[in-house]
Amino acid sequence: MFLISISALQRNAAILREVADAAGCKIVLALKGFSCWKAFPYISQNLDGCCASGLWEALLARDYFKKHIVTYSPAYDEAEIDELLGFTHHLDFNSVSQWFRFRDRIFAHPRYISGEVQCGLRINPEHSTGETPIYDPCVPGSRLGITADQLEGIDLTGLSGLHFHTLCEQNSPDLESTLAAVEEKFGHLLRSPQFTYLNMGGGHWITKPFYDRELLISLVKKFREEYDLEVWLEPGEACAIHTGVLRAKVMDVFESAGHKLAILDISATAHMPDVIEMPYRPDVFLIDPAGGSRSEKPAVTLKDESYYLASDPKDEASPSSDGYVYRLGGPTCLAGDVVGDYAFPRALVPGDQLVFDDMAHYTMVKTTTFNGVKHPPIALLHENGKIETIRHFEYSDFRDRLS
Repeated sequence: MFLISISALQRNAAILREVADAAGCKIVLALKGFSCWKAFPYISQNLDGCCASGLWEALLARDYFKKHIVTYSPAYDEAEIDELLGFTHHLDFNSVSQWFRFRDRIFAHPRYISGEVQCGLRINPEHSTGETPIYDPCVPGSRLGITADQLEGIDLTGLSGLHFHTLCEQNSPDLESTLAAVEEKFGHLLRSPQFTYLNMGGGHWITKPFYDRELLISLVKKFREEYDLEVWLEPGEACAIHTGVLRAKVMDVFESAGHKLAILDISATAHMPDVIEMPYRPDVFLIDPAGGSRSEKPAVTLKDESYYLASDPKDEASPSSDGYVYRLGGPTCLAGDVVGDYAFPRALVPGDQLVFDDMAHYTMVKTTTFNGVKHPPIALLHENGKIETIRHFEYSDFRDRLS
């Protein structure tokens, strides 16, 4: 079961509201990171809207968030442009060719003429700050964003915004160095009265305890005031981080070539693919282990449950759990469907319950029914302790996907 804490979501949204007010900017939820729309009513009052990666996310924002919509996609087709022009507020393009292809159609639309929809370009400052290449849009030959040399001599009439997104799980000093690159390569555009907004994208870990929010606020204020721009931030992970868990059951335990293996009813590749793609190692808790509980607890806990935080066998500082190291894997046929090796305080047995921490962002938005593996239910944990199951998956969901 994916279990999402309403109170934790509200805590993050409140932090984001404080930052937005202090910086004088707008902060929207990036639906690519968290799009559980039944949770929207609990956070919408503290956010300015949603960032959509295309038509379907934009429709979700229109129907259930009902506030400002910022839309960006690497490419659009005619039908998508026509529908988006009817309700989105920002429509950002990934290439000059896409802008030229659709600008006459946009110029003729009543919402563009009235100023209800504004258009922008995603830029590539060619300044890499991340450590994971798959998440770096500034690598040479990137398909995301327009480099400064590509804009030389281009007629940008009709555009009013610039948009960059180069960060991923990063602190504000990385934004600071990125903004220096943006100023160096695109400052002449920012100084033009034509451009009225700057979207600084997502990847800002604003709600992390160690995040330097004061630096972020000062950077945003500087750009907003120096260039007379409206500034937008579109975090996804920062909205949902530390707000949800994935609860799993041990189905089988056995040994192979000296390794203890535990097969679970959840899958890394199908239910938490960032474990493989990022790669990301989640904290894992064993519920109510023999010998008593530890003080550590996952972000979302239930009443009267005790937890033991499983340790990394490679960590010499962790408590010794000799003999109880298990490789946790999913029930699919993919050989690499493995979460990792974890050390437990006792032997695992079928029926044991495990909790994977921090499983609200980039999980439910990426899940699949690969191999016909059952999809975990999705539930909300309310402040009064009540669990509300908002989605239970059946065989028909798997069948009808391809029919």
